[in-house]
Amino acid sequence: MAWFDEAVFYHIYPLGLVKAPKKNEYTTPVARIKQLIPWVDHLVAIGCNALYIGPLFQSVGHGYETTDYKLLDSRLGTNEDLVDFVKYCHEKKVHVIFDGVFNHVGRDFFAFQDVKKKRENSVYKDWFCHINFQEDNSYHDGFCYENWGGYDLLVKLNQRNPEVIDYICFIIQYWVDTFDVDGIRLDTADVLDFDFMKALRQKANTVKPDFYLMGEVIHGEYNRWSNPEHLHAVTNYALHKALYSGHNEHNYFEIAHTVKRLYEMGHNDPLGIRLYNFVDNHDVSRIASKLTNPAHLIPVHILLYTLPGVPSIYYGSEWAIEGKKTKGSDWNLRPCLNLKERKDIALTQVIATLGHVRQTTPALSYGAYQEVLLTNRQYAFYRGNVLVMVNNDEAPTHFDLAIENGIYTGVLSGQVIEVKDGHVSIDLPACGGEIWLPDHQETFEPIDYQMDMPKQKEISLPKEVRHVPYEQMSVAELQACILQKMAKNGPVTEQMKQSVLENVYPDSLLNWVKSFR
Repeated sequence: MAWFDEAVFYHIYPLGLVKAPKKNEYTTPVARIKQLIPWVDHLVAIGCNALYIGPLFQSVGHGYETTDYKLLDSRLGTNEDLVDFVKYCHEKKVHVIFDGVFNHVGRDFFAFQDVKKKRENSVYKDWFCHINFQEDNSYHDGFCYENWGGYDLLVKLNQRNPEVIDYICFIIQYWVDTFDVDGIRLDTADVLDFDFMKALRQKANTVKPDFYLMGEVIHGEYNRWSNPEHLHAVTNYALHKALYSGHNEHNYFEIAHTVKRLYEMGHNDPLGIRLYNFVDNHDVSRIASKLTNPAHLIPVHILLYTLPGVPSIYYGSEWAIEGKKTKGSDWNLRPCLNLKERKDIALTQVIATLGHVRQTTPALSYGAYQEVLLTNRQYAFYRGNVLVMVNNDEAPTHFDLAIENGIYTGVLSGQVIEVKDGHVSIDLPACGGEIWLPDHQETFEPIDYQMDMPKQKEISLPKEVRHVPYEQMSVAELQACILQKMAKNGPVTEQMKQSVLENVYPDSLLNWVKSFR
């Protein structure tokens, strides 16, 4: 098996994290990438062993309008700085994959500049798609071309041109030879030419053992891309959507149906389709901004780490930071963070435990998936001989399951159970879950995420909240409304109350209070 089958990824968008200027003036390089060295230590501490970082190379603005594939973006430093950074990652036993933006380039790319200068006489005119010297573009170059996403800033490469294929294959070899990179995440893989991807895979098979090609694919039949001829893996946007909406709607059927469909597509083999699982990234709103109930962050991440596919954490989301995608801008999703100012919370500790379990439990990478219980609010399944349970209800629940005899340890609660008659009866907390390891598995020092939840200042709950629109209420008033609505649906436990009081985000509380019927 390859290293990437047992990977736990951490995802960094470097230009945002180090607060690089949004526009590249191509001035003297500034070694901001050195600021990321402590983040390598951090990602290891929370149980990650692989890093997806990018975009990295010389560009005009956000990084996806590449100017030079052979130079680290000067806002991040020099090539030597990147060499040192990857070397440090490898010393920490962290594999590194770069963002490969090979569908399009920026207008400052050397070949496009040659076309601008020499027009029809440029030897590079066929490097780009559908150049027409009889029309114009938004930059008034006196010719037009196919772009990506409607943006003339992003000039689409002609991936059927053998010279382009050879050039990108050369770049892959250059990245391996120069930076010792372990793989590439292909940007916009769902619009790449399949023969082009086949050529990249052939190159990847020669540059380094287990060199990893993972593609950004949003919609479609994932096995078209993830197969022996094209890419090793694809981004699992189907599960991404199911994980947050399945919790917001209290609908585990949506998640289980998505998993079953993908599993069957891979011929019921955990590696039949290699999937890169995530709950957020640099292109979509943060998971903490998408969930109606913040307490669901726990079961969401339990599923992220245990369902077929490799898990990925987007920098900052281990602290449940919020960030919403806005029209015309993704910068809210790509903030500068100060690692020294981050304070670990229960979610951080749970993620660290999940990372350790994932890395030391082969069944979570290779074990067969078998659903054993499914309701709207409860879900249980096996990965090999490891039993996973989750509960999205705002009240504790009870599981009765047939299970093989033996002694099992719950890695999150520390609970140990002995099964003698092939049956187990287990209580799970509200918005919680557990991973049960059989007795021959490694034991852990688990984190009790109920006990470790940070204590919040109590608020007095008025008998009646003033009758004003929710949008005009304070945080305390929104919290009080939510608790009152919960009380109408049944008893409010201390854990339920704690989940409400810990949420101090107005937008999240607003969505939560409006979710009650």
